[in-house]
Amino acid sequence: MSGMKGMGLMPQQRRKPMAEINVVPYIDVMLVLLIIFMVTAPMLTQGVKVDLPETTSEPIQQEQDVEPITVSVDSNGAYYLEVGDERGNPISLPQVRDQVSKILSQRSNAEVFVRGDEYVDYGVVVRLMAELQSAGATGIGLITDAPDNKQ
Repeated sequence: MSGMKGMGLMPQQRRKPMAEINVVPYIDVMLVLLIIFMVTAPMLTQGVKVDLPETTSEPIQQEQDVEPITVSVDSNGAYYLEVGDERGNPISLPQVRDQVSKILSQRSNAEVFVRGDEYVDYGVVVRLMAELQSAGATGIGLITDAPDNKQ
């Protein structure tokens, strides 16, 4: 009977099922999604021209013992630093950053507000806010007036 073993009468060994997952199709799908997101991401960051509505808001509750730091920008783009009731002379943007940094190093919980003239260039206010953040101001509030309802 030893000759019968070679003839293939013995049942064949069963193959084990494959326990591996073929990930090649998933890689293809991920590459397609990556390309789609790379194409659409720059479109999502572009701004849209809008007319912002006027609205009223609740005033910020501030601590009584800490005087806020207010930086004003007039219609000519000149900067004024106000601490409490003291208003100084016009100063440059680097001087604003240095003085606010010195004040915040002594009083880290002081609030910083920006009072910008309605007709000042938007870029002037944005540069001021960027300088205030580099000086250490974590939260910057914008001071506005309530809208007139006399229309």
